[in-house]
Amino acid sequence: MTEDKDSFKLTGLKLLGKTTNQNNQSGRDCGSLWQQFEADNIFNLIPRKLSDEIYAVYLEYEKDETSPFSYFIGCKIDMNDEPPEGLSEIVIPSLKYRILTVKGTMPECIADAWKEIWNSDLIRSFEYDFEVYGEKSRDWSNAELDIYISVTE
Repeated sequence: MTEDKDSFKLTGLKLLGKTTNQNNQSGRDCGSLWQQFEADNIFNLIPRKLSDEIYAVYLEYEKDETSPFSYFIGCKIDMNDEPPEGLSEIVIPSLKYRILTVKGTMPECIADAWKEIWNSDLIRSFEYDFEVYGEKSRDWSNAELDIYISVTE
């Protein structure tokens, strides 16, 4: 399914520097950022969240999935709100997305989905891709979540 999505703002944690999919580096880096998000209770530090969903965003690709990129974890806030001290913000512009629903055991189902995406014939724009963790993703033994892949058509 393809969908045009309006721009929105997130506040949360951004990975220091960039990561890469080479040698499973992104698995370690993104996993560490998730651990920090949980350990520092970032979800509860974000005031006036627009939902209980958590967004994991892949952005600032240097080229494609084989090149360095940035990673961000946060929650949706009003465009006029500012992030609390110590947190970052990003604005995801209006883009066209292919939406994939992933089901299974976490985090393996996410890793498998990305491998499938990398090997697909999707014409990706490599702008902002993100996973949305909502109520259905809370049970890691039987999770369901959506991955939004920015596409050109």
